[in-house]
Amino acid sequence: MDLDLLKTLVDKGLRREPPTREEALAILASSDDDLLDVVAAAGKVRRHWFGRRVKLNYLVNLKSGLCPEDCSYCSQRLGSRAEILKYTWLKPDQASEAAAAGVAGGARRVCLVASGRGPTDRDVDRVSDTIKAIKERNEGVEVCACLGLLSAGQAERLRAAGADAYNHNLNTSEATYGDITTTHTYADRVATVRAAHAAGLSACSGLIAGMGESDADLVDVVFALRELDPDSVPVNFLIPMEGTPLEQEWHLTPQRCLRVLAMTRFVCPDAEVRIAGGREVHLRSLQPLALHLANSLFLGDYLTSEGQAGRADLEMIADAGFEVEGTGEVTLPEHRTGDVAAPAPRTDLVAVRRRGPGTDLAPNA
Repeated sequence: MDLDLLKTLVDKGLRREPPTREEALAILASSDDDLLDVVAAAGKVRRHWFGRRVKLNYLVNLKSGLCPEDCSYCSQRLGSRAEILKYTWLKPDQASEAAAAGVAGGARRVCLVASGRGPTDRDVDRVSDTIKAIKERNEGVEVCACLGLLSAGQAERLRAAGADAYNHNLNTSEATYGDITTTHTYADRVATVRAAHAAGLSACSGLIAGMGESDADLVDVVFALRELDPDSVPVNFLIPMEGTPLEQEWHLTPQRCLRVLAMTRFVCPDAEVRIAGGREVHLRSLQPLALHLANSLFLGDYLTSEGQAGRADLEMIADAGFEVEGTGEVTLPEHRTGDVAAPAPRTDLVAVRRRGPGTDLAPNA
């Protein structure tokens, strides 16, 4: 790969200037021989804005399964045959107990997620009570809600209850969104991210790589995210759960995942880029390299699948020469801190979550 191009991308990243589409595509098309050069270049941008800090986030699945939407990637979707945990709303004290495990493990942000198209007003009341319970028990913790499509006034109510952020991912490009989901639209998702932002919530919106999309699709969705200007950009790597339409989509390699993260960092240089679902499944032993590109990750388990042990995450961060971001530190740069042919399926790499919320077993944190 042209080293002058990488230097140009670094210079642009330090100025918060986006690459061109052609430059972003060149990162995705780079060879494995050039991979360490790409990681080193994007790492300069990451360290400029975030130093060597790693922010830890912790998921609490408030309501699992039984979703009426048909998102092809999701094990909680309508018609899913995945043998996941299914339960209705956790009570505030149950959710607070689960959140405390993540905070004890070093998480600065707790992400409250519920399956479904979007919350009813009664659901917003439930989540509001849960937010208050978590914040009463854990001083300084951030809370992000992820409840689906928002109706008028709901973002404002969540903000008033103490929510700091709202997550709603774009997932894929507008051109291919209809191939992944038919029960709502890409425009619906964009509207929810904008509603969260308008209500004073920190917007969190990202993507899923590995659903059969093209390089152009990945570039499209990351540029669309830059235009929405979320503070956090989670990069998920598809977990092809058995019983879902995408269960055969085993196309990602660790090297491909690193290139996707590098491209995201160059396009969104000063955003919190988070390694999200699927990192253990697809990055595997190259996870430490991803810390040079992303400044945030999820600790412990995901919504319906198990993640790496929390202690292993902490050891990995330390061994790679990074440090866990403390509760007294500000994640984002100062200018952002205002109001804010398929391979064989590797089913051995995916473990359905059987601990934590909805079970009698302790959570993984």
